Amino acid sequence: MIKKTGYILLSLAIVLILTMVISSCVGAVPISFSELMSIIAYHTGLSGQQHFESQQAAVFLNLRLPRVVLGVLIGAALGISGAAIQGLFRNPLAEPGLIGISSGATLFAVVMIVLETKIFKELTGVLGFYALSIAAFIGAGLTTMVVYRIAMRNGKTIITTLLLGGIAINAMAGAFTGLLTYMATDAQLRNITFWSLGSLGGASWPTVSALLPFVLIPVIGLPFLAKSLNALALGEAQAMHMGVNVKVVKILVIGLATMAVGASVAVAGMIAFIGLIIPHILRMMFTADHRLVIPGSALLGAALLTLADLIARTVVAPAELPIGILTAMIGAPVFIYIIISERNKSNP
Repeated sequence: MIKKTGYILLSLAIVLILTMVISSCVGAVPISFSELMSIIAYHTGLSGQQHFESQQAAVFLNLRLPRVVLGVLIGAALGISGAAIQGLFRNPLAEPGLIGISSGATLFAVVMIVLETKIFKELTGVLGFYALSIAAFIGAGLTTMVVYRIAMRNGKTIITTLLLGGIAINAMAGAFTGLLTYMATDAQLRNITFWSLGSLGGASWPTVSALLPFVLIPVIGLPFLAKSLNALALGEAQAMHMGVNVKVVKILVIGLATMAVGASVAVAGMIAFIGLIIPHILRMMFTADHRLVIPGSALLGAALLTLADLIARTVVAPAELPIGILTAMIGAPVFIYIIISERNKSNP
């Protein structure tokens, strides 16, 4: 099984690399594979020969590469968080948005956009480009903490209450977001709309460097919880008999998922369905073993989001389609299929 898992993960890694190469080559300024390799070799000191145009190198290094890397990071964060949340809740319909991560980030971002009071202007002056991202990240963390506290009883987390609390917080955050959107000016409304649909258009090396630690920690940490999540699939009581500290696992999964998704939403806006469909695709194709599903979700999520971003910036060129529209078009049919499959299983 371990050998098979390794082969599958290697195959997913190859798919990701191919997707990154294609995304780096295709665009308004075309770059062939040989030119791409020449640019990389020249700027890493492996070759002194320059078989490319300076414009191609500038576009690749300053525009496409940071965008591709950002897509990989966000796709990996959303995919692995979705797999971990589904494993924790033992429900393939669960996803990070259910516990208020996305709605909390959206609410705080809209607050920053609409309520241009003195304190927010001073905060923007200090933090500059990162003010909106930090506000969204704080919102994601706060709403998740509130939902988690609602679900705590006698030192234990009640999963059903956690889900119901997440639904309530999502509704409340959505209501306040709608109220602020109603108060927004035309310029603010365009900003809110574009941000809420998701985009990697703001990709830059400072953005990548700011997001990197918030993604690396969950991507490295969550696979270590795979065996515990496998035990949880049998039930909390059985997991505790097997030596799993269920309370610690719940805190770690929710904390790491919040970190990954909150930071991703803060940087790129709302990108739906990646955390929902990627783990389910892996379970349908291979196995429900979290030793494969969790790292595999990071790789496949990164590949899918990179591919979706390529389509988003080329299908209506020179304009750009919000990436959230594409992921929703892909994810919604899969979501309906999951619901029908679960219904058929429960009513054979």
